[in-house]
Amino acid sequence: MSEIAPALLAENADSYKEQAQKLHAFAKRVHIDITDGEFAPVQTVTASDLWWPGEWVVDIHAMVARPSEHVKALVALKPHMIIFHVEVQEDLLPIMQFVTQNGIKVGVALQRSTVPHSVGSLIEAADHVMIFSGNLGHYGGTASLMQLEKVRLIRAIKAGVEIGWDGGVTVENAFSLVQGGVDVLNVGATIGKSADPTSTYATLVNEINKEGVI
Repeated sequence: MSEIAPALLAENADSYKEQAQKLHAFAKRVHIDITDGEFAPVQTVTASDLWWPGEWVVDIHAMVARPSEHVKALVALKPHMIIFHVEVQEDLLPIMQFVTQNGIKVGVALQRSTVPHSVGSLIEAADHVMIFSGNLGHYGGTASLMQLEKVRLIRAIKAGVEIGWDGGVTVENAFSLVQGGVDVLNVGATIGKSADPTSTYATLVNEINKEGVI
């Protein structure tokens, strides 16, 4: 069964607290974005600022240029999963192995131009592969449904891997994304900028669980 994971992207501790309080009413699995101001062009809260309610299942999406400088602090938070971008210049395999050895799931994110077979060894080592169709460090990207072709290519490398999607998820396209093989829809602006986030979340959950064909 596919899941909706509200995304939390905050530039400072006050904004983080405000967003977390809004999500607390309904969220179960939450996608927390952090950046370093280098890999992504904005600076968000850092690992030292992160906290969350004990009942949340938290995936941390680390948009950082040098994961090796952040991984120990992120692992110490004991999230459900940590996701790194395959486009970084460091060797990700030992970093991913360190995460796994500490009992935390590890994911990799692929930007639009990245072809799955070019990072096959990283996909094989991952618990989760996230198709990134957004804008680094910003809410409100556009969901390019052409990127759904990557689902087939990813599963050809690792059949049972969990597949996520980040960027431009809306009520209008959520069902199509799930029908295209996505397991986890990370939702930023559609929930975060909604006048009624609880209702919007419920609508998205209903959309991905409805029956029908495209």
